[in-house]
Amino acid sequence: MPWFESVAEAERRAKKTLPPSVFNAIKAGTERGLTLSDNVAAFSELGFAPHVAGSVQNRELATTAMGVDLALPVILSPVGVQAVHPVAEPGAARAAAARGTAFGLSALGSTGIEEVVTENPKTFAQTYWAGSREAIEARVERARAAGAAGIILTLDWTFSHSRDWGSPFIPQQLDLKAMARLAPEVLRRPRWAYRWAQTKRPPALQVPNFEGSPGFFAAYGEWMGTPPPSWEDIAWLRSLWAGPFMVKGIVRVDDARRAVQDVGATAISVSNHGGNNLDGTPATIRALSAVVDAVGGQAEVLLDGGIRRGGDVVKALALGARAVMIGRPYLWGLAADGQAGVENVLDVLRNGIDSALLGLGRASVHDLTPSDLLIPDGFSRRLGA
Repeated sequence: MPWFESVAEAERRAKKTLPPSVFNAIKAGTERGLTLSDNVAAFSELGFAPHVAGSVQNRELATTAMGVDLALPVILSPVGVQAVHPVAEPGAARAAAARGTAFGLSALGSTGIEEVVTENPKTFAQTYWAGSREAIEARVERARAAGAAGIILTLDWTFSHSRDWGSPFIPQQLDLKAMARLAPEVLRRPRWAYRWAQTKRPPALQVPNFEGSPGFFAAYGEWMGTPPPSWEDIAWLRSLWAGPFMVKGIVRVDDARRAVQDVGATAISVSNHGGNNLDGTPATIRALSAVVDAVGGQAEVLLDGGIRRGGDVVKALALGARAVMIGRPYLWGLAADGQAGVENVLDVLRNGIDSALLGLGRASVHDLTPSDLLIPDGFSRRLGA
């Protein structure tokens, strides 16, 4: 059956569909994968405190974040080159629009911002601190001209030299040599190969949202070669955009305060880049409460990392998140069944959110509080106090 009942099933189907190198590129984290594992496992340490009567028949899942209305508190996070399916970013953006939510377009995505905004007006343009100020300003202006709903500045990705488990071979370009090397595993995945054969083109490894539309690794190299930004640099970038502006990658309370008070961010995302940054960083759900307390209602706080079911979303909202952002789950859905697979993942999460609200006796996602959870001693982490 094309429909699947869980994110775990989407992952299983993605693994059966994708060449191992492609699947592992999505699955792997840095070094030992400690942060990646904790992102997911930490949710299982949180329990629910359900009611048995007094619930309402119809529950409200809608909210707002980053200046847009959301039919459910789940946003598709920016993820680079989406070669898991030929529909790529436009298909994922259409899926988000079909389910009434927003899409984050990676600066390292394989589709231009103009096309994606056409598919989903609730598109946020992600940017990295890469290249000269002139180049950064040009990308912001391009996002503005395209009609992007907001900017996501991603800071939770520093260059890691060590992906020493599940690390696949990723070619710089799909030339004959690379295709010959990958051919054996591609032949083991005929469905994926057939999808791309129908398009009469190989998976795109260009990143058109960088000037000159360079290859992924060329853009990656430009980012690596750019000195890391200061808080003054980030404030300058913020000054270029008057609308919704997210700083993604906050796990410390002192960074949260600076992002809001010194930079003027309207939203922050508690994120560790899905376990693809500094290994040993705590799970984002452990850092969430302290960041929410530090910001004090001055900005929206979202959570990114480890979401695998609707109950995880509810736990994040109970601890103060405005909404959550997902990456791997929707890529697995995209690999499994294209746009319909992404819609399927969002439906799974929606159903799980609604079920959790019913059990907790809550009429709305806005009614959730920490009292709805069983939080073990020592669960939360307060970094940078």
